[in-house]
Amino acid sequence: MNVTSMLVNHVKTPLGYDLSHLSLSWIPENARGTRQESARVQIAADPGFTKILHDSGESADLDSLAYHPAIALSPRTRYYWRVMVRDETGDEGTGLSWFETGKCGEPWQAEWISPACGSVHPLVRGTVSLPGRPVSARAYACGLGLYEMYLNGERVGDEYLTPYYNDYHFWMQYQTYDVTRLLHEGDNILGAMLGNGWYKGRFGFEANPRHGLFGDRFSFLCELRVTLEDGRELCFGTDRSWRWAPSPVLESSIYDGEVYDARLAIPGWCSDACEPAGFRPVERAEESYTRLSERLSVPVRITETLPVPKRIRTPKGETVLDFGQEITGWVEFTCSAPAGTRVRLQYGEILQDDCFYHDNLRSAKAEYTYFSDGSTARVRPHFTFYGFRYVKVEGIDEVNPADFTACVLHSDLELTGCIETSDPRVNRLFLNALWGQRGNFLDVPTDCPQRDERMGWTGDAQVFCPTASFNMQTAAFYRKYLHDMLLEQRGLYHGSVPHVVPMMIADPDRTQHGSCAWADAAAVIPWQQYLFYGDASLLEEEYENMRAWADFLRHEDQETGGQFLRTTGFHFADWLALDNPDKQSCFGGTDPYFIASAYYYRSIRMTAQAAHALGRESEAADYAAWAEKIREAFRARYLLPGGDNVCRTQTSYVLALAFGLTPEEDRADTLRLLEEKLDESNMHLTTGFAGTPCLCPVLSEHGANASAYRLLLNDDYPSWLYEVGMGATTVWERWNSVLPDGRISDTGMNSLNHYAYGSIVEWMYRYMCGINPCEDAPGFRHVLLRPMPDASLSFAHASFRSPVGLYESGWEYEDGGNTLCYSFTIPFGASATLLLPGESEPIALTPGQHAIRRSV
Repeated sequence: MNVTSMLVNHVKTPLGYDLSHLSLSWIPENARGTRQESARVQIAADPGFTKILHDSGESADLDSLAYHPAIALSPRTRYYWRVMVRDETGDEGTGLSWFETGKCGEPWQAEWISPACGSVHPLVRGTVSLPGRPVSARAYACGLGLYEMYLNGERVGDEYLTPYYNDYHFWMQYQTYDVTRLLHEGDNILGAMLGNGWYKGRFGFEANPRHGLFGDRFSFLCELRVTLEDGRELCFGTDRSWRWAPSPVLESSIYDGEVYDARLAIPGWCSDACEPAGFRPVERAEESYTRLSERLSVPVRITETLPVPKRIRTPKGETVLDFGQEITGWVEFTCSAPAGTRVRLQYGEILQDDCFYHDNLRSAKAEYTYFSDGSTARVRPHFTFYGFRYVKVEGIDEVNPADFTACVLHSDLELTGCIETSDPRVNRLFLNALWGQRGNFLDVPTDCPQRDERMGWTGDAQVFCPTASFNMQTAAFYRKYLHDMLLEQRGLYHGSVPHVVPMMIADPDRTQHGSCAWADAAAVIPWQQYLFYGDASLLEEEYENMRAWADFLRHEDQETGGQFLRTTGFHFADWLALDNPDKQSCFGGTDPYFIASAYYYRSIRMTAQAAHALGRESEAADYAAWAEKIREAFRARYLLPGGDNVCRTQTSYVLALAFGLTPEEDRADTLRLLEEKLDESNMHLTTGFAGTPCLCPVLSEHGANASAYRLLLNDDYPSWLYEVGMGATTVWERWNSVLPDGRISDTGMNSLNHYAYGSIVEWMYRYMCGINPCEDAPGFRHVLLRPMPDASLSFAHASFRSPVGLYESGWEYEDGGNTLCYSFTIPFGASATLLLPGESEPIALTPGQHAIRRSV
């Protein structure tokens, strides 16, 4: 037996994270047996476990999904933990890992420092003198807006865009680094480069996005703790002995890119080889210490690099590099141009008339400018990122593709899911959704990574959440996002949820909040995370989002007459649906208050389910009764006899069925009306952001599986495979972002990397391949396997590394389509109920591999 995937608060070996509440998890694998007989968790102060601080004792009841040890943690301390598991055959396995606390609220032994000039990008540096050999060292640091830290000439860590994307009015994260390897006896030079970032750069969803959204000065804070070989412990901090000099970074912007002048670089600026004569005294900065917190953000890293498969010479004479895949990140290149040469890289998503194009990025310049100093250098941006497939290169006479590499940048989450079918187009669609997730999961689940937006739109985040959690391990990622959200809910909106989180829209009148399907993220995401990870402590924390949103809805309802409906306020509703008679409108044809009231019911019902899961039975009963009143009011206002409703749109039928609002006796009629509506559009969807995620699931769930497959496999507009056929490598914002002639359909709001419609991948996992979490056994301890094959595909297979281990579910037609061969893998300690098409008797599956054949 092996014990793997040892996580602390859903993070592997966390260093300096918020560990105020501990949740330990692990996965036993490759065991002889099928179930845990006993397990034991120990936490120690040393890797040899000679000083045990916590011992659970052997127990059959220890839950590998979430164990919460009762232990008081000290600041700046590394703890070692191990899990010993034994199965019913006597097979045993042990896993060993560690976690390390940050400052845990202790006072800072450092000062915020700042250059005298707030408009010049600075380098800051200080000297750390060690009277002996260091054996352990940690740096606790934060820089505003963004920072990269260096020690003795080497970059510290492998993360980018720190201290990440928050509402800095409420909190700021500091990062913890193990810098032992970089220090030596004697003088050491510690320094940082600073950039604008979200904190003080151009950012915001406006015609002229604001500068200095949170502040207007660069600042840096660092506390260095060192243990010497002789046992002495030393502490150093930024103070007014530090000095600063102008950086070769002249401009930096999330939207516009970066300008770097290598002629202004100070050789060895962060090493003792550099004379500090050109550096000036820093000032003490008036930044907050109380808002500083241990981190929640998952590291943003370069996870992959791509070579240039194609160099293009356009009809305009441009040199364009085609990386073959839309990504988020930047291009790194080798430059050996003469001194003074201006090299410019411009980033774009698509070619037009075979020429470079980026007008759909609106006001975002999305470029990188480099002035050469005449030396050969490897060049990259420091304080920006781009969403792109194509890069136009100017300033280099002969562009050698081998000199250029694309760096894929995103929150470094474990990939957990994969789907493969007999249709390469469907496989490409799956990859498009996955690449869209990679490109938009950059500390915050953004809408798009390329234009002058790049914000955490809550509607996109909630509709894609189940797909995201099949594809990747998302618990820690969404925990940070929901923490951001709760701060906005409590601090600004009386429990309501702003349209974007963190809130980056100018909203002096506090009106940009509460939209249905967007604000409902406060209920949907926590509940989905509980279903996926089964961690009640995480749900307990995120239940506060749910309850705050529910309380706001109750107050709003009471203020508008207590109808148990949502009939007021602005709502995006079925955004970008195709059924509005006004074809220029971004709003769909379904009454927004129909959708708002449907989501009202869904959010309150989910809150009731969460309260029950947490043992809050009084609250659960209150929310459940409230939800039932909403359902009754909804039926009275919107539903008609014979399964119909007042809106008569695809989305209205879909949501009524998906959310359980249609009475059971009317569901067959509602399904019939939905299919008739599909027939009216020649069996094509017209749904937008609210309706699309539920469309194929509703069809498969209610007996129209063939229709779901037909929608999936349509390859003309509007459809998912239309995008694939047009060469998309991510998911588009609009169904017709690119027209059949290759022209982009609109420049005002037209992202080619916008993952919301990639939510079809949830249907692939749950219906096509049949892997379904169960509310009464969250975390995939027990699943409902209900594959729904269709002869339009000859095979489909899904693998999903769940929190309890690897599930696999697949099917294939054999014997000329007369036999269906199913294959399943159930992980250790789990179980499944299998329901096959056309069979009423469930089959119980135990851990291991299973093969089943059925005649068609």
